[in-house]
Amino acid sequence: MKNLFFMPTPTSTSTSRSGSGSSKLRGQPLGALMWAGVSAFALGGNVWGAEDADGGSGNSDTELPAVRIEALDEKPRRLLRDNSRTGKQLQDPHDVPQASTTVTHELMEAQNTSSLRDALRNVAGLSFNAAEGGRSGDNMSLRGFYTFGDMYLDGIRDTAQYNRESFNLEQVDVLRGAASMLFGRGQAGGVINQVSKTPLPYEATQLSGSMGSYDHAEGRVDFNKPISADTAVRINAMQRDEGSWRSNPANGAGPALHRKGLALGLAMRQQSDNPLWFNYYEAQNRDNPDYGIAFDPATRAPNLQLPADYFWGTAATFDNSSTRMSTFLNDARLGPAARLRTQLRSAHYERSYWAKTPRVAQLPDAQGSVGSNKTRASRYDTLTLQTDYTTAFNLGGKHHAWLGGFEFLRENSSRNALYNFGTAGNPDFRPDAALPDASSSRFQGDSYGLYVQDTMDILPRWKTTLGVRRDWLDARYSTMTSPRLNYSENSYRAALSFHPQEDRHYYLAWSNAFSPTADLYQLSITPLPAERSDVWELGAKWMLWDGDLALRGALYQATKYWERSGDLESTAAVLSKKRQTWGMEWEAAGRLSDRLELFAGVALMDARILEVAENADPNTGHITRANPGYAGQRARNAAPFGVNAWASYQLNSRWKLGGGVQWTGARQAFRANRATPVPTLNGQYHPNTAPATQRWDAMLAYEQTRWTLRMNLKNVFDQTDYAAIYDNGSFLVPGGRRSVVLGADYHF
Repeated sequence: MKNLFFMPTPTSTSTSRSGSGSSKLRGQPLGALMWAGVSAFALGGNVWGAEDADGGSGNSDTELPAVRIEALDEKPRRLLRDNSRTGKQLQDPHDVPQASTTVTHELMEAQNTSSLRDALRNVAGLSFNAAEGGRSGDNMSLRGFYTFGDMYLDGIRDTAQYNRESFNLEQVDVLRGAASMLFGRGQAGGVINQVSKTPLPYEATQLSGSMGSYDHAEGRVDFNKPISADTAVRINAMQRDEGSWRSNPANGAGPALHRKGLALGLAMRQQSDNPLWFNYYEAQNRDNPDYGIAFDPATRAPNLQLPADYFWGTAATFDNSSTRMSTFLNDARLGPAARLRTQLRSAHYERSYWAKTPRVAQLPDAQGSVGSNKTRASRYDTLTLQTDYTTAFNLGGKHHAWLGGFEFLRENSSRNALYNFGTAGNPDFRPDAALPDASSSRFQGDSYGLYVQDTMDILPRWKTTLGVRRDWLDARYSTMTSPRLNYSENSYRAALSFHPQEDRHYYLAWSNAFSPTADLYQLSITPLPAERSDVWELGAKWMLWDGDLALRGALYQATKYWERSGDLESTAAVLSKKRQTWGMEWEAAGRLSDRLELFAGVALMDARILEVAENADPNTGHITRANPGYAGQRARNAAPFGVNAWASYQLNSRWKLGGGVQWTGARQAFRANRATPVPTLNGQYHPNTAPATQRWDAMLAYEQTRWTLRMNLKNVFDQTDYAAIYDNGSFLVPGGRRSVVLGADYHF
């Protein structure tokens, strides 16, 4: 008897393009259907309803989901998803008039991905920032723009600075371009939304473990248990330890990761029109942070005066964080096409770290006296209420898909430096020893947002999308120069879509974004305009071979005004008055044949500073301008190209071979908002530059019905991979060297 696979087919706001559906049924023996249920667990399916792409709903807007049973020669797509909520409603990304990328759970599993950062290496045009000044943690740039204000978990803002793990993620959705109309304040690059795993209506458990080079060891459990016909619980847990190829030659200490996580999901009343979910997430990091190696001021290149494996920290340096989140979700069906979706989340984040910066020629010592001390203790609490109403109706002979919503966000944060119990020559910072509250920087803000959007059929095969949002913020600060800020801003979204056929979509879209000074928790004595962005995008999306392969391409122009710094300690908050990115992107995801799967992207961009920064002196309010020599230069950490590709090939019924490359162009690091001379080399403009890098990975897997053995070879050619750079120009962090990880999965 052939192996059979189960896949739920979404039926919410768009028609599934996964094939002919029931016409592919080839018999449904009882044993095959039982195996289908188990397989759905491994594929992240949701058979209570259309698979929800933000940790919530099951039911579709109009009908219960279709179930498709496929034989072995019709394997399900593992690198392609046909549902997402990056457009604020469950829909096929093919129908969204904006470029988007989805990193699936199956892709993360094949690559032995443990963190969100590793998952996002699959996104072309995305680069990583090494951090200072309170911005350490997951800190990325997309299309050359920061994303620190655009991190989301299940559609709710998740901007705290911590290192996110992937053990409870079903997929990661990246919506490129400005998205303030949908999500509120943000940047021009795009939105990164993490999608949590949800309870399923059948019993299934998966145990996973891996061991490898540099003391890598990780264990995971994914347990799902129905309690009744419409109630189930799902538990995901993780513990990971990992060392590094870098170490301090004076004391043997090196960067390290020690992380734990627990996620609990409870689904209730799933057979009703008023289903409920409760999710709890907790994570703990006990790391030794790596600030990498210095740039050499004589060459403007990564330092070669000392070995790249030197580490300036000690066994006492640390990066400790604790994260706790509780979320309630109600997804009420109000009619055949009307839904009211409400989420309430309370989140608490604590972080404390002590890191050592690298030096060009000065050797690290055993006590940690060489290099600057970077310390921070911070607390961040949020309370979020979010309600979205969606419906569809005919009016005036035109079909309308309508979205409206309200959002409230309360933020309360504080940050302090740490007290040194030692001396300059023998420092001793401790995680729980913050300086007194009088020296802290505190922020409290209440944000409100109202938004509405309508997608209307204007002609056969033509649609328009028009949306508007209004946001308000009432913020209070501990600073004496500007203790309060009130603002209100409008955001817009407009698109024209042409669908000559169901599997083809051509669009022209415009959207904007804003981010006030308050988003960075820093103010000047003279108020400055809010950061504003405008993005134009011309794109095309195709679905080939009955939806097995998705292709997309886009041309875009993104313009940002009053660009802000990401460094919380910066007294000159504005980086540039105006800058612009022109870019092209291509992406492919899905199956090329029954045996070959592909996930690939190419991003080309030209990011330039058009007008240099204007800043207000924090003490006098006097306006100063940056050196005009920065006008026309490439923006920081904006690689001119990025290539990401991963392919897997089913050799036979048991063996699978996979591999891929991540290739990033050269990136520059400098301070563009200073009036001091521009950086030069041999009399020419030349800032610190991280060279273009390539990293190749490979995978070999042996798959049985209930278990899988997998070997991942990372950085096959042992290339120096500069994974992240510090934008201000002093250092960069190399990625891992060649390593082997052996893993096993067992599900029952």
